[in-house]
Amino acid sequence: MTAPLLILRDIHLTFGGTPLLEGADLSVSAGDRLCLVGRNGSGKSTLLRIAAGLIEPDAGERFIDPGATVRYLAQEPDFSGFDTTRGYVDAGLTPGDDPHRGQFLLEKLGLTGDEHPAHLSGGEARRCALARVLAAEPDILFLDEPTNHLDLPAIEWLEAELGGSRSALVLVSHDRRFLETLSKITVWLDRGATRRLEDGFAKFESWRDTAIEQDERARHELNRKIAAETAWLHKGVTARRKRNQGRLRALHALREKRRTQREAVGAVKFSTTEGLRSGRLVIEADHISKSYDDLALVRDFSLRVQRGDRVGIVGPNGAGKTTLLNMLTGVLPPDEGTVRTGSNLQMVTLDQRRDSLDPDMTLSDALTGGGNTVSVAGQSRHVIGYMKDFLFLPEQARTPVGVLSGGERGRVMLARALARPSNLLVLDEPTNDLDLETLDLLQEMLADYAGTVLLVSHDRDFLDRVATSVIASDGNGVWTEYAGGYTDMTRQRGDGAMPATAKPGRKERAPDTSAPERRAKSPPSRLTFKDKHALETLPGRMEALQADIERLGRSLADPELFARDPAAFEAAAAALKQAETDLAAAEEDWLALEIKREEIEGR
Repeated sequence: MTAPLLILRDIHLTFGGTPLLEGADLSVSAGDRLCLVGRNGSGKSTLLRIAAGLIEPDAGERFIDPGATVRYLAQEPDFSGFDTTRGYVDAGLTPGDDPHRGQFLLEKLGLTGDEHPAHLSGGEARRCALARVLAAEPDILFLDEPTNHLDLPAIEWLEAELGGSRSALVLVSHDRRFLETLSKITVWLDRGATRRLEDGFAKFESWRDTAIEQDERARHELNRKIAAETAWLHKGVTARRKRNQGRLRALHALREKRRTQREAVGAVKFSTTEGLRSGRLVIEADHISKSYDDLALVRDFSLRVQRGDRVGIVGPNGAGKTTLLNMLTGVLPPDEGTVRTGSNLQMVTLDQRRDSLDPDMTLSDALTGGGNTVSVAGQSRHVIGYMKDFLFLPEQARTPVGVLSGGERGRVMLARALARPSNLLVLDEPTNDLDLETLDLLQEMLADYAGTVLLVSHDRDFLDRVATSVIASDGNGVWTEYAGGYTDMTRQRGDGAMPATAKPGRKERAPDTSAPERRAKSPPSRLTFKDKHALETLPGRMEALQADIERLGRSLADPELFARDPAAFEAAAAALKQAETDLAAAEEDWLALEIKREEIEGR
């Protein structure tokens, strides 16, 4: 076992009188692939900055090998003082580093090096910051939310680049697939302390749940012991004062231990305010197109969205995802073609940029629009109670939105959106800055949501768990819909998020298919949302197809139809053949899903 390059021991840090870190530890050796996980606000970024030497803790030890080099990727890099992206990247190099590697990485990431940092988009700024920390090829690389603002092709490129890196990695990310692909060690930061799992993130959640159960049992035993000792105290300890002073001191120690324990942070409570039941047809786009000057963002695209569908939209930054979403929802008219929306639609949109949040508005006003109550699911609730559902403290009610963290602003947007009546949710990058536990609950809420969902996301795991179909960009304004989630889409395409020619910076190496293979080999533990949705909808579809077959059969049974209208006879015959084919396919799908359900329930 090699000696650690970095050691943090018994780290303590307090912000504004509130303990953030209480005895946190961290050890990083050469070649480690370590992910640091925990709830929003648990101190992950702070611990990462302490490890990188950017913050001094109140107490504790930090040791780093004198010859080790480190680089730190901040969530919001500082470009001040630099006129070009090349200048910013080169400033991170040391005399012994390759002077050409920075420019090489910039070009791989789709930048020229001549861009002014002040004019970069969020995705371009993230690519530039990545080029700076990767160019130095340090011994330890600290990455704080490296996939934020990156599109799927860039995320896939970064995974390949880091997978082949010799640097030890310490990752903070909400992207499950990214962590599963790269991590070999998981460190859980919980209530100010760290626990280490010598395994990757794929094994973390079951291990964490077991640890939480053990903590609850220990807490229960402590409460029982305090209750028993308190009962003894009430029976007259003063009569035998000298003999029982030790036992009395032990009781006081137990009470102090109980008083100073930090309870686990609760879970966000999601509930939606359902609107009117929409018509069966929600959106129908017929050969729509949209261009700006000579740039075609959407070409001749058609789509039908029915009630209950969960449609994901993926593609590189600049491909036109938001433009397509705006056309489908009627916000933006197409240049060509038509978009028809169904009846009784009540649409609620979640904006990825949080633009609708006034930074000077208080948290309470942001949720209520001014006042003390918010209407949720037809019931009036006090804003403080609703804030608690989304893990906000009562004293934060008067806090300006502008000082909230990215994760907190994301929870505010969700709280506002879910309180409004809806039967169509339009979510543009809803997973940005949300912690993994909140993502789990958002996925469960969407699975139970009675309406329809349109979703733009770069989170592959989220798409796999939620989407019933995925619309993917083929480049040059061409979009194609694929049944299933992200993994289903890549299997059908065979080339990942984008055709190889459209992936900037993609390395010439075989794609990592180990994760899908592992998932395919291991039997499923439960039905996915897509499976549940199909089991619920296939019987209705089969019934409708059977009715079509009977109707067409009656039409063809008319002996005078062919003589009266040969074209109608041929059309009816072709429609009958197609309906019979569709019915056979639907029956096979339903039967396969029923067998799968019985296997899962029979375990």
